[in-house]
Amino acid sequence: MKLPESFYVADDVVAIARALLGKVLVTAFNGELTSAMIVETEAYAGVTDRASHAFGGRDTPRTRVMYRQGGIAYVYLCYGIHHLFNVVTNIEGFPYAVLVRGVEPLDGIDVMLHRRNKEKLTNTLTAGPGALSEALGIKTMHTGISLQSEQLYIEDRGFKIAKADIVASTRVGVAYAREDALRPYRFCVRDNPYVSKGKGL
Repeated sequence: MKLPESFYVADDVVAIARALLGKVLVTAFNGELTSAMIVETEAYAGVTDRASHAFGGRDTPRTRVMYRQGGIAYVYLCYGIHHLFNVVTNIEGFPYAVLVRGVEPLDGIDVMLHRRNKEKLTNTLTAGPGALSEALGIKTMHTGISLQSEQLYIEDRGFKIAKADIVASTRVGVAYAREDALRPYRFCVRDNPYVSKGKGL
């Protein structure tokens, strides 16, 4: 069952980042269905969060999608190579988002392997935000798409992650954000092999 719009428009982006663990990210592009369970996320808290693309009210052609009502995709290009998938949250005008950093493959693994030019399944297939987007076929062209669409959505398949198995830590690659870099806004499933190897502070 797809997550309802009400899931995304809540005002606590940290709670949403935690709640996304165990949910299933699904893509259906060109007749190819792929899905994977979310095992790692990072929360970004809008204009007051120095690590956020929208810090200080920054509004550019790239970030404008973040200011729309929650429940849509924000996909941006990192280092000119990696397409990174984010979930926009909160109500219109509040640019909060959750970066999905790691997923555990479920459906369409053969398709994912082909997209990633790999011959066998290992955790490198979808551990890391760039890797998972490539495996699932998510690109910047999908930014702004509704997560209620039939092409890209998140659903609840009943996977339960115990509170004791949720690890909170600092985010990856945001040292420039000064004290905001120390926020424990990264969440992952303990000991899951598909959690990325990125190091927080």
